Amino acid sequence: MSDSAESAAQAFVRAINRQDVAGLVELMTPGHRFVDSLGAVVEGREAMRAAWAGYFRLVPDYSIAVEDICCDGPLVVMLGVARGTYSPDGKLRAENWWETPAAFRAWVEDGLVAEWRVYADNEPIRQKMAPIR
Repeated sequence: MSDSAESAAQAFVRAINRQDVAGLVELMTPGHRFVDSLGAVVEGREAMRAAWAGYFRLVPDYSIAVEDICCDGPLVVMLGVARGTYSPDGKLRAENWWETPAAFRAWVEDGLVAEWRVYADNEPIRQKMAPIR
């Protein structure tokens, strides 16, 4: 199970790094649950299709660099870095690029990601999103 769980979690990361919403949805269980670092929860494939599409509009180059992976049966924990460019108008500007250490927890069932949790400091992107004063 650990090998297939790790493979599923890594495929999920690759889909994120391609900003491949359809690919992400294919890798989710029907009752998929996403929990962000603030504790907000989104459930279901279709809700997550809309959520990922919206996030990739705001951060079109969002990516995850995985540095370490730990597996225990269906549980996969990945440590690394999340990064991207906040782009409310669709333009990638160097001054809006951010990066933060992050951890990701995947719970895999039958080769699909049943739950994806993100643990990251949101402050770097919040600073980019703050209105200029």
